Amino acid sequence: MFTGIVQAIGQIEEVLPQPSSAGQKGGLRLMVAWGGLDSEDVSEGDSIAINGACMTALRPDAFGFAVDISRESLDCTVGLDRPGPVNLEKAMRASDRLGGHIVSGHIDAVGRVIRLESRGESVGLAVRLPPELAVYVSEKGSIALQGVSLTINQVLDRDDGVEIDINLIPHTWSQTTLRGLAVGDGVNVEVDTIARQVVRCWERMGQLSGQLSRPRGDQANGPAGGSGGRRS
Repeated sequence: MFTGIVQAIGQIEEVLPQPSSAGQKGGLRLMVAWGGLDSEDVSEGDSIAINGACMTALRPDAFGFAVDISRESLDCTVGLDRPGPVNLEKAMRASDRLGGHIVSGHIDAVGRVIRLESRGESVGLAVRLPPELAVYVSEKGSIALQGVSLTINQVLDRDDGVEIDINLIPHTWSQTTLRGLAVGDGVNVEVDTIARQVVRCWERMGQLSGQLSRPRGDQANGPAGGSGGRRS
């Protein structure tokens, strides 16, 4: 579990292919430098979020650590298949401050940057999300982009998806990899886990309500229809 508060900008230094079956793409092993991350309490097997994706740290040393990333994870994310800067966050402790919001490290989709603009001392960021995520986003709600906990300023529903508008304060802009974004770039997206649970409960309650209120004659094999009908 994470908070979406980036602790350091690390660097994917090397990308190595993993063995795979003939004709199939395999996963990758990434060699990641710590950057400014405090690694004294990181052990083999600990969870670290890399650009928002939860990964297992392997062979940590003074320089950095390795992670094995599956092809499935690669297909659902961006920026983890090549060398470059990455946002890093260690898994939170139960006693830690929840400075952002609850982030699981499981990427829901890849969004697309559609606008970047200066807003005084801040930067306006607009991102297009797939339509299936529209139900999970709301104005003043939370979202994680590239592992960064952010507040949504505006939501615009479109036929081909949903647009969210975010204001990046100078600290967020300077202390994360978001400052390297350009229009057209992809970003790893994780919606608010609480919003996900609320939607799931609402959907399930609607299903149960429909079942409870359905006339008995509409039920399969019920007394007023099908093979359960009254004999003449």
